[in-house]
Amino acid sequence: MDAELTAFRERVAEVGAATLAGLRALEAAARHLHPPALPSLREKLAPLHRRQAESIAPLLEHPPPVGADLLRDGLVRAAELTRDALEAFCSESAGENGVPRILDALRSACRAQEQLYPMRFALPPMGTLFAEEPWHGRLAELDPDAPEGVSLGLHVGAEGKDRTKRGGFVFYVPETADATTPLPLIVALHGGYGHGADFLWTWLREARSRRCLLLAPTSRGTTWSLQAPAADGQALASMVSFLCERFPVDRTRVLLTGLSDGATFTLLAGLAEDAPYTALAPVSGVLHPLNLEVGNLARAQGRPIHLVHGARDWMFPVALARHARDELAKAGAALVYREIEDLSHTYPREENARILRWLDPTLALPGEDPDAS
Repeated sequence: MDAELTAFRERVAEVGAATLAGLRALEAAARHLHPPALPSLREKLAPLHRRQAESIAPLLEHPPPVGADLLRDGLVRAAELTRDALEAFCSESAGENGVPRILDALRSACRAQEQLYPMRFALPPMGTLFAEEPWHGRLAELDPDAPEGVSLGLHVGAEGKDRTKRGGFVFYVPETADATTPLPLIVALHGGYGHGADFLWTWLREARSRRCLLLAPTSRGTTWSLQAPAADGQALASMVSFLCERFPVDRTRVLLTGLSDGATFTLLAGLAEDAPYTALAPVSGVLHPLNLEVGNLARAQGRPIHLVHGARDWMFPVALARHARDELAKAGAALVYREIEDLSHTYPREENARILRWLDPTLALPGEDPDAS
Protein backbone atom coordinates (compact mmCIF):
# COMPACT_ATOMS: atom_id res chain seq x y z
CA MET A 1 0.00 0.00 0.00
CA ASP A 2 2.82 2.40 0.86
CA ALA A 3 4.47 1.71 -2.49
CA GLU A 4 1.19 2.36 -4.30
CA LEU A 5 0.71 5.64 -2.43
CA THR A 6 4.28 6.67 -3.19
CA ALA A 7 3.80 5.91 -6.88
CA PHE A 8 0.57 7.93 -6.94
CA ARG A 9 2.23 10.90 -5.27
CA GLU A 10 5.10 10.77 -7.73
CA ARG A 11 2.71 10.85 -10.67
CA VAL A 12 0.75 13.73 -9.14
CA ALA A 13 4.00 15.60 -8.61
CA GLU A 14 5.05 15.12 -12.23
CA VAL A 15 1.71 16.22 -13.66
CA GLY A 16 1.69 19.19 -11.30
CA ALA A 17 5.23 20.21 -12.20
CA ALA A 18 4.55 19.88 -15.93
CA THR A 19 1.34 21.90 -15.63
CA LEU A 20 3.01 24.62 -13.59
CA ALA A 21 5.87 24.87 -16.08
CA GLY A 22 3.46 24.90 -19.02
CA LEU A 23 1.29 27.66 -17.60
CA ARG A 24 4.27 29.82 -16.74
CA ALA A 25 5.67 29.34 -20.22
CA LEU A 26 2.32 30.21 -21.81
CA GLU A 27 2.16 33.41 -19.78
CA ALA A 28 5.65 34.38 -20.96
CA ALA A 29 4.75 33.53 -24.57
CA ALA A 30 1.53 35.56 -24.35
CA ARG A 31 3.52 38.59 -23.20
CA HIS A 32 5.74 38.35 -26.30
CA LEU A 33 3.02 37.30 -28.74
CA HIS A 34 3.74 38.99 -32.07
CA PRO A 35 3.04 37.36 -35.44
CA PRO A 36 6.68 37.39 -36.64
CA ALA A 37 7.79 35.85 -33.34
CA LEU A 38 5.50 32.80 -33.54
CA PRO A 39 8.13 30.33 -34.85
CA SER A 40 10.53 31.05 -32.00
CA LEU A 41 7.76 30.96 -29.39
CA ARG A 42 6.54 27.62 -30.70
CA GLU A 43 10.06 26.22 -30.57
CA LYS A 44 10.32 27.13 -26.89
CA LEU A 45 6.91 25.69 -26.02
CA ALA A 46 7.19 22.40 -27.94
CA PRO A 47 9.21 20.50 -25.27
CA LEU A 48 6.76 21.63 -22.59
CA HIS A 49 3.86 20.38 -24.71
CA ARG A 50 5.49 16.97 -25.03
CA ARG A 51 6.19 16.78 -21.31
CA GLN A 52 2.63 17.79 -20.46
CA ALA A 53 1.07 15.30 -22.86
CA GLU A 54 3.26 12.43 -21.64
CA SER A 55 2.60 13.11 -17.95
CA ILE A 56 -1.18 12.68 -17.98
CA ALA A 57 -1.66 9.03 -18.99
CA PRO A 58 0.41 7.50 -16.14
CA LEU A 59 -1.67 9.39 -13.57
CA LEU A 60 -4.93 8.32 -15.20
CA GLU A 61 -3.77 4.69 -15.24
CA HIS A 62 -2.97 4.69 -11.53
CA PRO A 63 -5.94 4.16 -9.19
CA PRO A 64 -6.14 7.05 -6.72
CA PRO A 65 -6.10 6.33 -2.98
CA VAL A 66 -9.43 6.51 -1.15
CA GLY A 67 -10.58 10.12 -1.01
CA ALA A 68 -8.14 11.35 -3.66
CA ASP A 69 -10.47 11.05 -6.66
CA LEU A 70 -11.37 14.74 -6.77
CA LEU A 71 -7.74 15.78 -6.48
CA ARG A 72 -6.69 13.46 -9.29
CA ASP A 73 -9.58 14.43 -11.55
CA GLY A 74 -9.15 18.16 -10.97
CA LEU A 75 -5.43 18.02 -11.64
CA VAL A 76 -5.96 15.97 -14.79
CA ARG A 77 -8.53 18.47 -16.06
CA ALA A 78 -6.12 21.35 -15.48
CA ALA A 79 -3.32 19.39 -17.15
CA GLU A 80 -5.51 18.61 -20.17
CA LEU A 81 -6.46 22.28 -20.57
CA THR A 82 -2.78 23.24 -20.35
CA ARG A 83 -1.87 20.53 -22.86
CA ASP A 84 -4.57 21.77 -25.25
CA ALA A 85 -3.35 25.36 -24.88
CA LEU A 86 0.24 24.35 -25.63
CA GLU A 87 -0.87 22.21 -28.57
CA ALA A 88 -2.92 25.04 -30.11
CA PHE A 89 -0.09 27.51 -29.62
CA CYS A 90 2.48 25.15 -31.14
CA SER A 91 0.37 24.13 -34.14
CA GLU A 92 1.65 25.49 -37.45
CA SER A 93 -1.45 24.38 -39.39
CA ALA A 94 -3.70 27.29 -38.39
CA GLY A 95 -2.68 29.48 -41.34
CA GLU A 96 -4.35 32.89 -41.27
CA ASN A 97 -6.25 31.84 -38.13
CA GLY A 98 -3.00 31.51 -36.19
CA VAL A 99 -3.44 34.45 -33.83
CA PRO A 100 -7.16 33.82 -33.09
CA ARG A 101 -6.35 30.18 -32.42
CA ILE A 102 -3.58 31.19 -30.04
CA LEU A 103 -5.94 33.56 -28.23
CA ASP A 104 -8.30 30.62 -27.75
CA ALA A 105 -5.34 28.64 -26.43
CA LEU A 106 -4.60 31.31 -23.86
CA ARG A 107 -8.23 31.16 -22.70
CA SER A 108 -7.72 27.44 -22.07
CA ALA A 109 -4.76 28.37 -19.89
CA CYS A 110 -7.04 30.69 -17.90
CA ARG A 111 -9.48 27.83 -17.37
CA ALA A 112 -6.64 25.61 -16.19
CA GLN A 113 -5.89 28.23 -13.52
CA GLU A 114 -9.55 28.23 -12.56
CA GLN A 115 -9.29 24.49 -11.94
CA LEU A 116 -6.07 24.80 -9.97
CA TYR A 117 -6.98 27.69 -7.69
CA PRO A 118 -8.95 25.57 -5.16
CA MET A 119 -6.13 22.98 -5.25
CA ARG A 120 -3.44 25.34 -3.90
CA PHE A 121 -3.87 23.85 -0.40
CA ALA A 122 -3.37 20.22 -1.47
CA LEU A 123 -0.65 21.10 -3.99
CA PRO A 124 1.27 24.04 -2.45
CA PRO A 125 3.54 24.69 -5.48
CA MET A 126 0.38 25.69 -7.40
CA GLY A 127 -0.03 28.55 -4.97
CA THR A 128 2.90 30.33 -6.62
CA LEU A 129 0.71 30.88 -9.67
CA PHE A 130 -1.61 33.03 -7.59
CA ALA A 131 0.85 35.15 -5.63
CA GLU A 132 3.60 37.55 -6.57
CA GLU A 133 7.17 36.41 -5.94
CA PRO A 134 7.72 38.13 -2.55
CA TRP A 135 4.92 35.93 -1.15
CA HIS A 136 6.23 32.60 -2.47
CA GLY A 137 7.99 31.74 0.78
CA ARG A 138 4.95 32.52 2.94
CA LEU A 139 1.90 31.55 0.95
CA ALA A 140 -0.01 30.47 4.04
CA GLU A 141 -0.26 34.13 5.08
CA LEU A 142 -2.49 34.76 2.05
CA ASP A 143 -5.00 32.19 3.35
CA PRO A 144 -5.58 33.01 7.03
CA ASP A 145 -8.59 31.81 8.97
CA ALA A 146 -11.68 33.43 7.48
CA PRO A 147 -13.22 36.19 9.62
CA GLU A 148 -16.93 36.39 10.29
CA GLY A 149 -19.14 38.65 8.23
CA VAL A 150 -17.43 38.57 4.84
CA SER A 151 -17.43 36.03 2.01
CA LEU A 152 -13.93 35.55 0.65
CA GLY A 153 -12.38 34.20 -2.53
CA LEU A 154 -13.98 33.76 -5.95
CA HIS A 155 -17.62 34.65 -6.57
CA VAL A 156 -19.95 34.52 -9.55
CA GLY A 157 -22.74 36.97 -10.36
CA ALA A 158 -25.41 36.55 -13.04
CA GLU A 159 -24.01 33.31 -14.52
CA GLY A 160 -20.62 34.97 -14.91
CA LYS A 161 -18.67 31.70 -15.30
CA ASP A 162 -20.88 30.36 -18.09
CA ARG A 163 -18.82 31.04 -21.23
CA THR A 164 -21.88 30.49 -23.42
CA LYS A 165 -23.61 33.51 -21.88
CA ARG A 166 -22.74 37.19 -21.79
CA GLY A 167 -23.42 40.17 -19.57
CA GLY A 168 -22.51 38.53 -16.24
CA PHE A 169 -19.50 38.98 -14.01
CA VAL A 170 -17.09 37.25 -11.67
CA PHE A 171 -15.36 38.88 -8.75
CA TYR A 172 -12.72 38.15 -6.18
CA VAL A 173 -12.38 39.12 -2.52
CA PRO A 174 -8.87 38.53 -1.15
CA GLU A 175 -8.70 35.89 1.55
CA THR A 176 -6.91 38.43 3.77
CA ALA A 177 -9.91 40.80 3.70
CA ASP A 178 -12.11 41.51 6.70
CA ALA A 179 -15.60 42.90 7.01
CA THR A 180 -14.60 46.49 7.75
CA THR A 181 -11.30 47.55 6.16
CA PRO A 182 -11.99 49.40 2.86
CA LEU A 183 -10.06 47.89 -0.04
CA PRO A 184 -9.28 49.17 -3.55
CA LEU A 185 -11.43 47.80 -6.36
CA ILE A 186 -10.02 46.81 -9.75
CA VAL A 187 -12.58 46.61 -12.58
CA ALA A 188 -10.87 44.73 -15.43
CA LEU A 189 -12.38 44.65 -18.94
CA HIS A 190 -11.55 41.90 -21.42
CA GLY A 191 -10.80 42.50 -25.09
CA GLY A 192 -13.05 41.74 -28.05
CA TYR A 193 -14.58 38.23 -28.01
CA GLY A 194 -13.22 37.73 -24.50
CA HIS A 195 -14.96 36.76 -21.28
CA GLY A 196 -14.63 38.09 -17.76
CA ALA A 197 -14.22 34.61 -16.25
CA ASP A 198 -11.03 34.27 -18.30
CA PHE A 199 -9.74 37.83 -17.98
CA LEU A 200 -10.00 37.64 -14.18
CA TRP A 201 -6.79 35.60 -14.15
CA THR A 202 -4.88 38.45 -15.79
CA TRP A 203 -5.24 40.35 -12.51
CA LEU A 204 -5.92 37.86 -9.69
CA ARG A 205 -2.28 37.35 -8.68
CA GLU A 206 -1.73 41.05 -8.08
CA ALA A 207 -5.13 41.61 -6.49
CA ARG A 208 -4.49 38.76 -4.08
CA SER A 209 -0.94 39.85 -3.25
CA ARG A 210 -1.86 43.52 -2.67
CA ARG A 211 -5.29 43.09 -1.03
CA CYS A 212 -7.54 44.45 -3.77
CA LEU A 213 -11.07 43.50 -4.70
CA LEU A 214 -11.34 42.44 -8.33
CA LEU A 215 -14.35 42.61 -10.66
CA ALA A 216 -14.17 41.02 -14.12
CA PRO A 217 -17.37 41.71 -16.11
CA THR A 218 -18.35 40.25 -19.47
CA SER A 219 -19.67 42.48 -22.24
CA ARG A 220 -23.27 41.90 -23.30
CA GLY A 221 -22.24 41.46 -26.93
CA THR A 222 -19.10 39.93 -28.38
CA THR A 223 -17.34 43.14 -27.42
CA TRP A 224 -18.13 46.28 -25.42
CA SER A 225 -20.83 48.66 -26.66
CA LEU A 226 -18.39 51.06 -28.30
CA GLN A 227 -21.07 52.71 -30.45
CA ALA A 228 -23.56 53.06 -27.57
CA PRO A 229 -21.34 53.32 -24.48
CA ALA A 230 -24.22 53.90 -22.06
CA ALA A 231 -25.44 50.33 -22.60
CA ASP A 232 -22.50 48.45 -21.12
CA GLY A 233 -21.42 51.52 -19.15
CA GLN A 234 -24.56 51.53 -17.04
CA ALA A 235 -24.29 47.78 -16.50
CA LEU A 236 -20.72 48.20 -15.24
CA ALA A 237 -21.74 50.98 -12.86
CA SER A 238 -24.51 48.73 -11.52
CA MET A 239 -22.02 45.95 -10.88
CA VAL A 240 -19.76 48.34 -8.97
CA SER A 241 -22.76 49.47 -6.90
CA PHE A 242 -23.63 45.82 -6.20
CA LEU A 243 -20.15 45.19 -4.78
CA CYS A 244 -20.08 48.44 -2.82
CA GLU A 245 -23.32 47.47 -1.07
CA ARG A 246 -21.95 44.09 0.02
CA PHE A 247 -18.21 44.51 0.50
CA PRO A 248 -15.95 47.20 2.01
CA VAL A 249 -14.97 49.00 -1.21
CA ASP A 250 -12.78 52.07 -0.87
CA ARG A 251 -14.63 54.38 -3.24
CA THR A 252 -11.58 56.67 -3.42
CA ARG A 253 -9.60 53.84 -5.08
CA VAL A 254 -11.73 52.38 -7.86
CA LEU A 255 -9.62 51.53 -10.90
CA LEU A 256 -11.12 50.84 -14.34
CA THR A 257 -8.72 49.10 -16.67
CA GLY A 258 -8.92 46.96 -19.79
CA LEU A 259 -7.19 45.47 -22.80
CA SER A 260 -7.78 46.34 -26.47
CA ASP A 261 -11.53 46.97 -26.88
CA GLY A 262 -11.68 46.86 -23.09
CA ALA A 263 -9.12 49.67 -23.01
CA THR A 264 -11.05 51.70 -25.55
CA PHE A 265 -14.18 51.21 -23.47
CA THR A 266 -12.27 52.11 -20.30
CA LEU A 267 -12.03 55.68 -21.60
CA LEU A 268 -15.61 55.75 -22.87
CA ALA A 269 -17.16 54.43 -19.64
CA GLY A 270 -14.58 55.82 -17.26
CA LEU A 271 -15.00 59.43 -18.39
CA ALA A 272 -18.80 59.27 -18.56
CA GLU A 273 -20.79 61.59 -16.35
CA ASP A 274 -21.21 60.21 -12.81
CA ALA A 275 -18.92 57.24 -13.51
CA PRO A 276 -17.82 55.62 -10.22
CA TYR A 277 -14.15 55.19 -11.16
CA THR A 278 -11.38 57.32 -9.66
CA ALA A 279 -8.57 56.24 -12.01
CA LEU A 280 -8.32 54.73 -15.50
CA ALA A 281 -5.63 52.45 -16.93
CA PRO A 282 -6.31 51.52 -20.58
CA VAL A 283 -3.85 49.06 -22.17
CA SER A 284 -3.47 48.74 -25.96
CA GLY A 285 -6.64 50.63 -26.84
CA VAL A 286 -7.59 53.83 -28.66
CA LEU A 287 -9.37 57.09 -27.93
CA HIS A 288 -12.76 56.54 -29.55
CA PRO A 289 -14.18 59.58 -31.43
CA LEU A 290 -17.34 59.36 -29.31
CA ASN A 291 -15.33 60.66 -26.36
CA LEU A 292 -15.41 64.09 -27.94
CA GLU A 293 -19.07 63.88 -28.97
CA VAL A 294 -20.35 62.94 -25.50
CA GLY A 295 -18.19 65.41 -23.60
CA ASN A 296 -15.77 62.92 -22.08
CA LEU A 297 -12.68 64.95 -22.88
CA ALA A 298 -14.07 67.87 -20.92
CA ARG A 299 -14.42 65.52 -17.95
CA ALA A 300 -10.83 64.28 -18.34
CA GLN A 301 -9.44 67.36 -16.62
CA GLY A 302 -7.54 66.31 -13.51
CA ARG A 303 -8.51 62.64 -13.96
CA PRO A 304 -5.69 60.16 -13.22
CA ILE A 305 -5.11 58.14 -16.41
CA HIS A 306 -2.32 55.59 -16.91
CA LEU A 307 -2.10 54.88 -20.66
CA VAL A 308 -0.03 51.88 -21.82
CA HIS A 309 0.67 50.91 -25.42
CA GLY A 310 3.11 48.80 -27.39
CA ALA A 311 5.42 50.24 -30.01
CA ARG A 312 4.93 46.98 -31.99
CA ASP A 313 1.12 46.95 -31.80
CA TRP A 314 -0.14 45.59 -35.13
CA MET A 315 -3.87 46.09 -34.45
CA PHE A 316 -3.86 49.63 -33.06
CA PRO A 317 -0.64 51.27 -34.34
CA VAL A 318 1.23 53.25 -31.75
CA ALA A 319 0.47 56.50 -33.58
CA LEU A 320 -3.11 56.14 -32.32
CA ALA A 321 -1.87 55.87 -28.74
CA ARG A 322 0.27 58.97 -29.17
CA HIS A 323 -2.77 60.81 -30.49
CA ALA A 324 -4.72 59.70 -27.40
CA ARG A 325 -1.85 60.85 -25.18
CA ASP A 326 -1.79 64.28 -26.79
CA GLU A 327 -5.58 64.74 -26.64
CA LEU A 328 -5.83 63.63 -23.02
CA ALA A 329 -2.91 65.84 -22.02
CA LYS A 330 -4.51 68.78 -23.83
CA ALA A 331 -7.73 68.09 -21.92
CA GLY A 332 -5.84 68.39 -18.64
CA ALA A 333 -5.79 64.75 -17.53
CA ALA A 334 -3.30 63.75 -14.84
CA LEU A 335 -1.66 61.52 -17.42
CA VAL A 336 1.04 58.86 -17.30
CA TYR A 337 1.94 57.53 -20.74
CA ARG A 338 4.02 54.37 -21.11
CA GLU A 339 5.10 53.22 -24.55
CA ILE A 340 6.70 49.78 -24.33
CA GLU A 341 9.23 49.09 -27.03
CA ASP A 342 8.86 45.30 -27.24
CA LEU A 343 5.10 45.12 -26.68
CA SER A 344 2.79 44.00 -29.47
CA HIS A 345 -1.02 43.83 -29.23
CA THR A 346 -1.08 41.78 -26.06
CA TYR A 347 -1.20 42.23 -22.32
CA PRO A 348 1.95 43.26 -20.41
CA ARG A 349 1.36 41.47 -17.12
CA GLU A 350 4.35 43.18 -15.53
CA GLU A 351 2.47 46.50 -15.75
CA ASN A 352 -0.11 45.40 -13.15
CA ALA A 353 2.21 46.10 -10.24
CA ARG A 354 3.23 49.44 -11.73
CA ILE A 355 -0.40 50.45 -12.26
CA LEU A 356 -1.34 49.56 -8.68
CA ARG A 357 1.62 51.51 -7.24
CA TRP A 358 0.51 54.43 -9.39
CA LEU A 359 -3.05 54.08 -8.09
CA ASP A 360 -1.81 54.10 -4.51
CA PRO A 361 1.87 53.93 -3.42
CA THR A 362 0.84 52.05 -0.27
CA LEU A 363 -0.01 49.07 -2.50
CA ALA A 364 3.70 48.50 -3.16
CA LEU A 365 5.05 45.19 -1.87
CA PRO A 366 8.03 45.05 0.51
CA GLY A 367 11.20 45.81 -1.40
CA GLU A 368 9.43 47.72 -4.18
CA ASP A 369 9.98 51.41 -4.71
CA PRO A 370 6.49 52.94 -4.29
CA ASP A 371 7.49 55.80 -6.59
CA ALA A 372 9.03 53.61 -9.31
CA SER A 373 7.75 54.60 -12.73
